[in-house]
Amino acid sequence: MMEPGLPICNTCGDTVGLGANGEPFVACHECSFPICQSCLYEELGEGRAVCLRCGSPYQTGLENPKTDDVEVCKSESGSTLATHFQSQPDVGLHARNPSNYSATENDENAESGNLVWKNRVESWKDKKSKKKKTGAKVEKEAQVPQEQQMEEKQITNPVDSAFGLWLTSVICEIWFAVSWVLDQFPKWYPINRETYLDSLSSRYERENGESDLAAIDFFVSTVDPLKEPPLITGNTVLSILAVDYPVEKVSCYVSDDGAAMLTFESLAETAEFARKWVPFCKKYLIEPRAPEFYFSQKVDYLKDKVQPSFVKERRQIKRDYEEYKVRINALVAKAQKTPDEGWVMQDGTPWPGNITRDHPGMIQVFLGHNGARDVDGNELPRLVYVSREKRPGYQHHKKAGAMNALIRVSAVLTNAPYILNLDCDHYVNNSQAPREAMCFMMDPEVGRDVCYIQFPQRFDGIDRSDRYANRNVVFFDVNMRGLDGIQGPVYVGTGCVFFRQALYGYSPSSLPMLQKNSSSSFSCCWGTKKKPAKEPSEIYKDSKQNDLDAAIFNLREIDNYDENDRSLLISQMSLEKTFGLSTVFIESTLMEGGGVPESANPSMLIKEAIHVISCGYEEKTTWGKEIGWIYGSVTEDILTGFKMHCRGWRSIYCMPLRPAFKGSAPINLSDRLHQVLRWALGSVEIFLSRHCPLWYGFGGGRLKKLQRLAYINTIVYPFTSLPLIAYCCLPAICLLTGKFIIPTLSNIASVWFLGLFMSIILTSVLELRWSGVSIEDLWRNEQFWVIGGVSAHLFAVFQGFLKMLAGLDTNFTVTAKATDDTEFGELYIFKWTTLLIPPTTLLVINMVGVVAGFSDALNGGYEAWGPLFGKVFFSFWVILHLYPFLKGLMGKQNRTPTIVVLWSLLLASIFSLVWVKVDPFVSSSTTPTVEKGCNPVDC
Repeated sequence: MMEPGLPICNTCGDTVGLGANGEPFVACHECSFPICQSCLYEELGEGRAVCLRCGSPYQTGLENPKTDDVEVCKSESGSTLATHFQSQPDVGLHARNPSNYSATENDENAESGNLVWKNRVESWKDKKSKKKKTGAKVEKEAQVPQEQQMEEKQITNPVDSAFGLWLTSVICEIWFAVSWVLDQFPKWYPINRETYLDSLSSRYERENGESDLAAIDFFVSTVDPLKEPPLITGNTVLSILAVDYPVEKVSCYVSDDGAAMLTFESLAETAEFARKWVPFCKKYLIEPRAPEFYFSQKVDYLKDKVQPSFVKERRQIKRDYEEYKVRINALVAKAQKTPDEGWVMQDGTPWPGNITRDHPGMIQVFLGHNGARDVDGNELPRLVYVSREKRPGYQHHKKAGAMNALIRVSAVLTNAPYILNLDCDHYVNNSQAPREAMCFMMDPEVGRDVCYIQFPQRFDGIDRSDRYANRNVVFFDVNMRGLDGIQGPVYVGTGCVFFRQALYGYSPSSLPMLQKNSSSSFSCCWGTKKKPAKEPSEIYKDSKQNDLDAAIFNLREIDNYDENDRSLLISQMSLEKTFGLSTVFIESTLMEGGGVPESANPSMLIKEAIHVISCGYEEKTTWGKEIGWIYGSVTEDILTGFKMHCRGWRSIYCMPLRPAFKGSAPINLSDRLHQVLRWALGSVEIFLSRHCPLWYGFGGGRLKKLQRLAYINTIVYPFTSLPLIAYCCLPAICLLTGKFIIPTLSNIASVWFLGLFMSIILTSVLELRWSGVSIEDLWRNEQFWVIGGVSAHLFAVFQGFLKMLAGLDTNFTVTAKATDDTEFGELYIFKWTTLLIPPTTLLVINMVGVVAGFSDALNGGYEAWGPLFGKVFFSFWVILHLYPFLKGLMGKQNRTPTIVVLWSLLLASIFSLVWVKVDPFVSSSTTPTVEKGCNPVDC
């Protein structure tokens, strides 16, 4: 029975009872908060010694009786309070029996009931997190607006039960934000350039046929004719020989780094067919001038043709080309099996390159020598076969070493001031491409500081949808044009016209010119005998004292010396330590305008050319370190262009309406991933080398800041694979565990989120507008960024660290299977590679997560569908980005090799089991446990 007139305990609903003085028991003398002695002892036993209403300390001197003497608070019906709560689920966990309230208590607690209940909720939170809070803090937190509390929690940790998941997502988002900013900086100053070929012709060409256009040496590199078909290489050479440029100004050098007799013999057949093909192209102005691609065009070839003889001659030249193809195919079939005694040439002598890694240097001039002319009696461009010497125990540096050998050979034989390099599968699609480059190189205002002209890469034979983003449209039409407005585009390895002097390590002529003193005193950066004047030369000296400027001397300085002074300069500067022990070659490096002396003996030049391609020529020189193509990375192109920009040169991006060059791209999935792997591995190697843009080249101040950021972006992008893998796993983890890392956003947070999201969309729209890139191309680029990021880029990071730090070189082999002879048949080729395992695993995990998420939602009622859609959205985001990869796996017949399925299912199963066992991001139990002897309300 409750005693009438006594206050009701705000916790258990019983009367507060009488104190020792016979008066009603009062625990708080500040606000007279009604609480009985039993409930007060419970509060004191749990460490809460302050009033739940006002926060004032309870009275001291109270003795807590023994636990056995404390009676459990009961309701009026005699049941325990916990049983009372369980018997009324409709009222809620925190409801009290209304019969226990008196009118007096209702009036007394009407105003403070809400505040009391908030304090009780805070006390339960304290119990759960095992944190003791003072009364002042409880009252302060009760007064903080709920929206402000939500924002503070979102900043620190919005999801208590999935802190690890939330932290992982935040780290990933920060990295993606930095990566996005780095990608935006180079796009600030995009440039569209236009050339005027008529003005170039009127300035440098005369009506009598004489031309003052600069000479160009074309470089074509090949290694294995069985992987790089000789027919494709032959088409590239034919398109070079037929360019619309003065024939005496064109020389074509083919580097055979595999020393294959098949390449040598096919090049001889190509030279013979060129005598018919070149005059036909120039007579009828056909495009393109690669016969394989010209005859395969599905266009009206009679359009704009007015000569009656065109049809007859076209039929004849097509028949001649088919016969040429048959001869090349016969050579390829013959080369499939190497004779036991090795290859023998037509004159009966053994082929010098029978041992690929142990053979002498070989040079053969096919055209442009001994009066070789076409069928009409006109002179033909020079065609030279080169295979550098290789011996065991020497580093040959792959493509970069072959290109440096071509630089020296061409300098001795022709010494053109400009060099245009092409891969063996990139043919000249626009016969006026050399003239396009000369519009910039020979411009008196622009050309003096230009080290190279880069053309975009365009490709044939790609499916219409460009499933694997082989065209790379976003990079070539957006990023490269943006870089052109800073210090110029990066060098991409092919389709590039170089200023030869820039490859020799010279600085641009715009640098401060040195003052010439007497012949015994040189103001160069090495060992001056007399200290020069301080102001201009001191600035120049400071710029020379950094490791990135490998320039031997300024080009404008060389012109100030006569021949005697030049000889003394060579002796003083010890140019042999830079360029090697070849007087002929060193003399050629001093000739900015190029050319060779007319009195030079051809046999002597050939002998000197053999000398400069010997395997030991580069020893104790700066080849590959400061001059020529730079060694140290499989992507020697990026490193070579970076060194030139660091010396103060700039480059130009030229995009003629008709693509200058076209090539073939690896259109099946495995080959495409291995191409991306090689690029990414080169970036990682540069990142771990001394040429890393993060710390290299600050001394001279010649590399612009935005250009440096662009180069930093080209070397750090493979590391995005690590957060990308984690980010693609998060949706599946959320679905499998029932956790969701995205909190409910407040109004202010939603505005910030939408503003950021809209700014990114507007940036993309602006890029599409000024670049002309389609939305489909942008989406394909986005998809393959994810596909390459979770496969090739990830392997490149680990392989790069293993190679650079541990000296281990890991190769991922590709084994081809059969294909159909249909259009784009190569698209459906499947080649097993370990690069396929990570993206396949991600697909399986996310698909399993989606199924598990829908299963839980069906069992959990309609309340579970809201969070489900948020989780499923992110999983579908991953699956949608990996969809081209899934199509590549299934192939044309929708079949996937068993090895891929087994590995992927195995990894997915292991990941799921480990997660269930370890469960690192969530608490061990999501349901509260009632401690022995504690009040159910507080638990």
